Amino acid sequence: MEPVLPLVLPLRLRIRLAQGLWLVSWLLALASGLTLLCSGHLLVQLWHLGTFLAPSCPFSALPKVALAAGTLALGTGLVGAGASRASLDAARYPPWRAVLGPLLVAGTAGGGGLLVLALGLALGLPGSLAAGLEEGLGAALAHYKDTEVPGHCHAKRLMDELQLRHHCCGRHGYKDWFGVQWVSSRYLDPSDQDVVDQIQSNVEGLYLTDGVPFSCCNPHSPRPCLQSRLSDPHAHPLFDPRQPNLNLWAQGCHGVLLGHLQGLASMLGSMLAVTFPLQALVLVGLRYLQTALEAVGGVIDEEGETQGYLFPGGLKDMLRTAWLQGGAAHRPAPEEVPQEEAPPKEGLPEA
Repeated sequence: MEPVLPLVLPLRLRIRLAQGLWLVSWLLALASGLTLLCSGHLLVQLWHLGTFLAPSCPFSALPKVALAAGTLALGTGLVGAGASRASLDAARYPPWRAVLGPLLVAGTAGGGGLLVLALGLALGLPGSLAAGLEEGLGAALAHYKDTEVPGHCHAKRLMDELQLRHHCCGRHGYKDWFGVQWVSSRYLDPSDQDVVDQIQSNVEGLYLTDGVPFSCCNPHSPRPCLQSRLSDPHAHPLFDPRQPNLNLWAQGCHGVLLGHLQGLASMLGSMLAVTFPLQALVLVGLRYLQTALEAVGGVIDEEGETQGYLFPGGLKDMLRTAWLQGGAAHRPAPEEVPQEEAPPKEGLPEA
């Protein structure tokens, strides 16, 4: 059977292959290191912003898979650099001959598979991020007042930190605060008739106001920030509520977080797209180098031409042989049928 993709490698080409493979392996190590940094940074950001992301959102799987893929790619780059460096010295190459084959199989199946999976997640998962943030931010606004409820006592602090750090207000704008009760019930006086009327005016029994928390205010503005009675045109004669002059953050937190996380995911996807072809080059180069050196006993400076290849036989013949061998292994052996004994001859009657 003819080998798959054979390549004739004389002495000069073998040496150049080993030198070029050493360079590409270090490029793979560099790219995979940057992939690890990008995936680690995205994982830390998701850890900080996990409160505002729905638990059912699968976006958090992207940095985890990318971390595993980047780790295996880094190992492949270091192995490729070490093997190509050792192949130039006949005394240092023998230890690599026994482990290079299993390492190539593991790098192709494990590293290549994880890289393809991470690339698919980087292309597909950012689309689910918008719905996850929509649900998570809605729950954060609803639990803003629950400062004494177990499990939600930190919702107010986290939402205030989010709005101050990312310069945003509400889910899509400051008017989102008008539809939720964000004032804790312990600050409401049940004997105050205005409070009672405000609660009874809502079918859900919530204390709704046309105001926003202090974290929506821009502290760098030279004018005072308006936090209450924002929809009343007579409450603030010098300000027009229809114009963006209320000294509040204009952007909603949904758009800010969506752009931030999708930007990190795009950067991670770019690094994965660079890492994948580099890993493929390293694995293919190592395979050609391994098969070429096996033909000359592991001595790269042996005179004469050798042949490198990816597989020792044709894929069609290999698959046919494997199929026939598998079928023969599962086919029951024919049972030996015992020969029937000849019936005894009846004695002839005597005359």
